[in-house]
Amino acid sequence: MSAPEQALPHYPFSDRGDRLAPELHDLQSRCPVAKVRTNAGGEAWLVTGYELAQQVLRERKFARSVLGVPGGPTQDAPILAPELLDAMNHLQRAGLRDEVLKALGRNQPDLPADWVTDITVQGLDAMVREGAPGDLQHHFAEWVAAQCMCRLLGLPFEDRDWLAARADLDLTMKTATDEELARNWEELRVYMQEHTAARPAGPRGLLDRLADLNDRDELDGRQQALDEKQFSNIAAMLWVTSYEDFASFLGVAVLNLLRRPELMDTLRARPELMPRCVEELLRCSVVLGNAIPRFVTQDDKLGTAAIKEGDLILLSLDAVNFDPEAFEDPEAFDITRSPNPHLRFGYGRHHCPGAHLVRRQSETAFLALLGHLPGLRLAVPADEVPWVPNRMAIMPAGMPVTW
Repeated sequence: MSAPEQALPHYPFSDRGDRLAPELHDLQSRCPVAKVRTNAGGEAWLVTGYELAQQVLRERKFARSVLGVPGGPTQDAPILAPELLDAMNHLQRAGLRDEVLKALGRNQPDLPADWVTDITVQGLDAMVREGAPGDLQHHFAEWVAAQCMCRLLGLPFEDRDWLAARADLDLTMKTATDEELARNWEELRVYMQEHTAARPAGPRGLLDRLADLNDRDELDGRQQALDEKQFSNIAAMLWVTSYEDFASFLGVAVLNLLRRPELMDTLRARPELMPRCVEELLRCSVVLGNAIPRFVTQDDKLGTAAIKEGDLILLSLDAVNFDPEAFEDPEAFDITRSPNPHLRFGYGRHHCPGAHLVRRQSETAFLALLGHLPGLRLAVPADEVPWVPNRMAIMPAGMPVTW
């Protein structure tokens, strides 16, 4: 009698952002390309090795846009429209990509540093008025992310609770049905459609500027305007990904700071070190509840694994950034680490367009936080900070602090 087939490990492994899941460490050391079972019930190859992740991100035979096609492989809920996984290419074909890159680039004219400092302090003052212990996740991470992204996109901040609730549900795994997720997304898409349809003559933010460009008469012969549904889908996607990813990073990263009071004192005394600190926070903050997906377009080898056309590849960039083959003493938090070639924002042609925004606004917000609350500290042991379950963007459920 043959031995029973061993069950595949179910990925993702953990909801926590305060440490890399032990299963990821284990796979990285013995099998950096490993078969796993996804939330959708299918099989996928999970990549935890740094060089292998670079290979997948670099080579065109590992595609992304195919994953948005109906019937394509998924790791969680079905993708509701192709433009949600291929937004930048859709924006480029419509002649809108440059406007997005300008808004998210190094200068970020919509988000001046003085304004970001002011709104950060406003959130902290509201927390102080409520009394200790305060919730830094709510009054710092989610507050700053919502303020920045509403201003950038031109959305009314008074709608932030409604918008954040729909973004939260959209990035929830397993607990919501496909029908609930589709209904939630349609509510958000219709909101974006109505918001841009009612835009005034003077643009309120990036979404209005994109809508004006999309409606212009003089399209280049190579350009194809987005239809109403495509545009509102991409608008909703811009809100969800920008708000959720930024709030997730700010929350996990600030916990990493709070666990190191001596580092916070150093940064107060030497604020010029903050950019290097943010780079190390980007490397070691565990923020991906799921993984970066790719689709295999031709049979090949990936490491020692024989991959087939149609296979789903999942990249754990959290694990990749702890690979000892790429980073000396990866468990150490070292703001002098140089070089620090983390893959938090991808690699090569697959580089996140929001990288400059996250770096710059995180630096500004962290400096404002440390300067405004010199006695800031956790009100509970770090391992008692709660985490929201089943989230694609890992998020503390709250962060009790005192000052």
